[in-house]
Amino acid sequence: MGVEFTKKWHNGIQLSLSEDARFDMYSSLPSSSAWTKFGTAFNKSYTTLTFAYAPVKYFKMDAGYTLRLMGDKGWNDCNEFLRHRVFVSVTGSYKAERWKFYLRERAMCEIRTDSVNPLEKNRYNFILRSKLGFEYSCFSKPLKPYAWVEVVNTLNAPEYQQKNGHQYIRRIRTAAGLKYRIDKRNTLNFYYRFNYGYDRDINIKKKSGDIELTEEYAYQHAIGITYEFGW
Repeated sequence: MGVEFTKKWHNGIQLSLSEDARFDMYSSLPSSSAWTKFGTAFNKSYTTLTFAYAPVKYFKMDAGYTLRLMGDKGWNDCNEFLRHRVFVSVTGSYKAERWKFYLRERAMCEIRTDSVNPLEKNRYNFILRSKLGFEYSCFSKPLKPYAWVEVVNTLNAPEYQQKNGHQYIRRIRTAAGLKYRIDKRNTLNFYYRFNYGYDRDINIKKKSGDIELTEEYAYQHAIGITYEFGW
C-alpha cells in the first residue's frame, strides 16, 4: 500500500514525497511477534523524497533519498532495522499518439550503519537499476494501463560474493497496472508485480577462515494499490 504527493512547477521542476508499506499476507512469523498485527506481518516500508527536473520534453533527471524500515529485524537497535538509500536517475521518453515509452537508468547507493564484515557485505552498496516500460492513455476514459520490467545489477559486490569473478544480476522485476484518474489532482494506481531475486550470501568462519557461500532465490508476487495526489 502506498501514497504519493507531487508538486509540479511550470519550469520543469518537480518535488514528490511517497510512502510505500509492504505486508506479508502469509507470514510464518508467530502471531505474538511485536510487528505482527491483524493476521499479517509488516515487512518493510520505504519513505522517499525525490527532486526532479525535466529541461526538455523527452528527458528528465532526478535525485532522491529513501529511508527503509525493515520489519523483520527486531526493534532493539535502530542500526539493525534502518537502511538509507540515495539515488540519481536519468529518464528518456518518447510519445506516439496515446502511447508513451521510456527508459530509466538509476544509480543507487544503499547505506548500512550496523556492524558488518567488509569481506562479506558492503557498508556502502552500489547498484544499477535499468527500467524499460510503457503506458497508454485511453481515449475519453480516465484510465491508463501500463507495464514495465526492471533489471537490478550489483556494481561493487565483495570479491567472495561475486559470481565467477564478476558482478551479477541481483533482481528482475516486472509489473502491470492500471491508473484511474479520479480528477485533476487525485489518482488511484492498481498493480500486480512479480519479483525474481537472486543473492549470494557469504559467511567467513572466524576460527578456520573457511568461506561458506549460500545462493538465495526469491520468487515474490505482490498486489498493490497506491493513492497519488498531485498539483
